[in-house]
Amino acid sequence: MTSALEPASAATALSAADTATRIDRLLRARLKLQQLEIHDDSAAHVGHAGAGRGGHFRVRIVSIDFRGLKSLARHRLVHELLAPLFAAEVHALSLQTFTPEEVFN
Repeated sequence: MTSALEPASAATALSAADTATRIDRLLRARLKLQQLEIHDDSAAHVGHAGAGRGGHFRVRIVSIDFRGLKSLARHRLVHELLAPLFAAEVHALSLQTFTPEEVFN
């Protein structure tokens, strides 16, 4: 299992790293992960409407829990798990969700 945390800039590194850590913990607590990558893309969205109300994150997840689920169901599952963060910490979330068979075979 791997995890990559990439803060957007020095000014937002602490809060972005904290949010990325919370994303990591929530997903690891509920999913059987083979791989997890979390990238903070907030710096690319500075100045756009809503940018100050939470970060922009790109998350790649490989989990056996996605077996038998279509893409929309996988995304809904992840959004449900991360729901506590959407109020203030996460403004936008880009997801790539895979089963181990889709990645490693």
